[in-house]
Amino acid sequence: MTKSVAVIGTTTWGTTLGIVLAHHNVPVCLLARTKSEANGLESNRRNLRFLPDVPFPPGLKVASDREEAITPAGLVILAVPSHQLRHNIRTIRDSLSTGAIIVSATKGLELPGGERMSQVLEDELPPEFHAGICALSGPNLAHEIIQGKIASTVIAGRDPKKASEAQSILMTSSFRVYTSDDIVGVELAGALKNIIALGAGIGDGMDAGDNAKSSFITRGLAEITRLGVAAGASPMTFSGLAGLGDLIATCNSKLSRNHYVGEQLALGRTWPEIESSMDNVAEGVNATKAAVGMATQLDVEMPIAQTTHRVLFEGLSIREAVAELMGRPPRSEH
Repeated sequence: MTKSVAVIGTTTWGTTLGIVLAHHNVPVCLLARTKSEANGLESNRRNLRFLPDVPFPPGLKVASDREEAITPAGLVILAVPSHQLRHNIRTIRDSLSTGAIIVSATKGLELPGGERMSQVLEDELPPEFHAGICALSGPNLAHEIIQGKIASTVIAGRDPKKASEAQSILMTSSFRVYTSDDIVGVELAGALKNIIALGAGIGDGMDAGDNAKSSFITRGLAEITRLGVAAGASPMTFSGLAGLGDLIATCNSKLSRNHYVGEQLALGRTWPEIESSMDNVAEGVNATKAAVGMATQLDVEMPIAQTTHRVLFEGLSIREAVAELMGRPPRSEH
């Protein structure tokens, strides 16, 4: 019998995962924050805020009651912004059933300490749930997946059996799921690539060209891999779907929020101006703060992240940022 799934977060990604799984005969309950939100989603049978053109399949239920949504679920997906994950897991933890698999679908780091989402879950959940904590990451642009376009992803966990269980539930004919035991690498790759996507968006916004963009993405991958390895990740993870795969998608797609932020920065807007106009969260901004702190702590050189931080928060101009990166001392590639 297929295990039921609870999705925490009526975000674009959370709603997408719920719809896709329900279309493949997985019983899904989407947990709304309030009764009024749940009633609105149920009466409209679609998420008018984020996916107004996509109706809910019959197998997707919406609830605001935590017990109703979570207690029967064998797999619980958290698809909320990184700064809200700790609050959400505290809210639902007493409703979790023993043996449930807890999947973070959030590509971010918590400030101020730069904790990965699985670390937040371990902080907040009793030890008996720790083996079931997993992370989902990869080149997964929600608006393509909801259209049934082919995509792949990685589910990582310390317990291979739990990761395989999650894989079997999440896999569909158009959404191919791989497993990994490198949860550190999968989470860091998914969060840190957003920093590089900001810079790729800046390059596109200033029409820097394909040579510049290719060079920037390649050096960006080297930079985030250095930090990941210093934090205990496998370098191979950064050349896989959660690293290079997601980096390519996020740095090139007009659907990417972080790429959009970069483009807007290149057009002369400030981060506060851009943020106030967005309905979704661009995780790369907080990830930049977290990465700079981690790099200092781990003594890792991260010129792109550090320069991006100065653009976002210290008033460094795009022209000055480019000149600084291009003016760094010559060195060997490897």
